[in-house]
Amino acid sequence: MTTAGDTRPARVEARGWGWRHTGRLRWAVSGLDLTIEPGEHVLLLGPSGAGKSTLLAALAGVVGGEEEGEQLGELMLDGVPPAAARGRAGLVLQDPDAQAVLARVGDDVAFGCENLGVPREEIWARVAEALDAVGLEVPLDQPTSQLSGGQRQRLALAGVLAMRPGLLLLDEPTANLDPAGVVEVREAVARAAARTGATLVVVEHRVSVWADLVDRVVVLDGEGALLADGRPRDVFTTHRAALEAAGVWLPDASPDVPAAAPTHEPAVITAAGLAIGRRRDSVVRAGLELAIPDAASTVITGPNGVGKSTLALTLGGLLPPLGGAVQASDRLARGLAPQPHRWRSTQLLTRIGTVFQEPEHSFVARTVRDEIAVGLRALKTPRAELDARADELLARLRLEHLALANPFTLSGGEKRRLSVAAVLAARPPLLVLDEPTFGQDRATWTELVRLLRGLVTDGSALVSVSHDAELVRALGDRVLRLEPAGLREQTGVAA
Repeated sequence: MTTAGDTRPARVEARGWGWRHTGRLRWAVSGLDLTIEPGEHVLLLGPSGAGKSTLLAALAGVVGGEEEGEQLGELMLDGVPPAAARGRAGLVLQDPDAQAVLARVGDDVAFGCENLGVPREEIWARVAEALDAVGLEVPLDQPTSQLSGGQRQRLALAGVLAMRPGLLLLDEPTANLDPAGVVEVREAVARAAARTGATLVVVEHRVSVWADLVDRVVVLDGEGALLADGRPRDVFTTHRAALEAAGVWLPDASPDVPAAAPTHEPAVITAAGLAIGRRRDSVVRAGLELAIPDAASTVITGPNGVGKSTLALTLGGLLPPLGGAVQASDRLARGLAPQPHRWRSTQLLTRIGTVFQEPEHSFVARTVRDEIAVGLRALKTPRAELDARADELLARLRLEHLALANPFTLSGGEKRRLSVAAVLAARPPLLVLDEPTFGQDRATWTELVRLLRGLVTDGSALVSVSHDAELVRALGDRVLRLEPAGLREQTGVAA
């Protein structure tokens, strides 16, 4: 049933609701009893893997059918199952690059309305209204590929708002954005919520971004059951100990990890006159000069869209330089030619490990355990050693209970930890990580950062691309900032 014409704030009710993915022993969400009244603004918190994204997907009517999982109890949107309330809920995901459907801004915003059968003469009025609501002041024919990360996330929000949903669902919408983009999207949501009056549910690990925009905080525990529910101040004070034990980020809490240390080590990899880009005919940045110190941690920061991920892939040997050169040290090359992009995949495995910004881009196996073992099998690692390394990484990254799960059914934070584990298995001396801490609760963030710091202590070199100011503090032995004007050494922790 399409309900695109109903613009009233929606009501949510869960009665003993639970969802378990096919092949899992544990329920993603279990026995949830929850009512969200029309017009409420709710911040949904919980540790990584608590089922927050599952609940949002279910409310959007896209959690899947019987072949994808098992449901218990009832989840209702305005008194009917969400799948029967098409158009009443709009979902914005955490990755701005994954949400643009069409090539031009206007067409992309209009896409959802067209699918709902909104009359053509009304669609473009809605498009203009939605773009105004999110403050995206670009021409309708502007290519979506030319938008910054913050602009793309506002574009995704505009596409949802144009459908005029009664329930607005945001799943970590600022996770991959620079500080300016975070402010842009948060202010766009605030304007849209005030203008439409829609019911709002936001999933976010860093609560300080949204705490003053919501009037209620709901917390799920590690089993997907309700842990706390109430006004933000009451929840953060009354349930503080329980939230800390569950790994929830609190507004005034900082992780307990060693601070970054100065380094004077020799370079493990250098770049001279480097030009980078994803295509031969499209140079993103040129004239870059840098040296990555060995046995130290380097963090690359900078605004969205300047080419940080492209630089990381080039340093990792997965993209060829479009000009200049990338040179590996003798210790890293170990007898190979010094240009990493010329190395075969098995040669890269034991020299440079790369963790992509989108974890799914690296998954090739059917289970979490097999994903960790992919590289080891390619290296013909003896079975006993393979099992030992896999067991160690599953335990250290809190993935033991998911060993037999399909990697694509994991939460965002679990996928990230799996992508890191799969790279660490081959023990390369240089790790290149793109946004390694997104989607992590306080406990898993701390464990992951301590693990990475331990690798540096043991002699590995790290290069991390990140907007996470806490990561910069903990792992920024050296901080490089990439900007449209070039690359420079940065002091302080602004990401």
